[in-house]
Amino acid sequence: MTIRYLGVIRGSGVLACGTETIGRVDYDIDGFLTRPGEVVASGEVRMSPPLLESVFGRTDLVLTTDDGRTLSVRFSGKRHDATASAAHADISGALPLPNEWRRSD
Repeated sequence: MTIRYLGVIRGSGVLACGTETIGRVDYDIDGFLTRPGEVVASGEVRMSPPLLESVFGRTDLVLTTDDGRTLSVRFSGKRHDATASAAHADISGALPLPNEWRRSD
């Protein structure tokens, strides 16, 4: 299988878990085409360290972007530094179509 890099989406939004609003976040998400029509994404989510600490291990995290997308967020890996304001996440949901990602090259 060939994986093709599509580009990046950047912005801000609100992270929530169920009916609980966690807070504002910034994100940089890279998109990849794994097969025709199937986009997967991962990237960095940034927020205050205490809020970031509070979301690790939680399920049903949803990022509503300022431009109206609803994305599911799953933080991957372990939290090693409680003072860090960024963490890697796997993203799914209403991802842009392959031609809507911004290429930086």
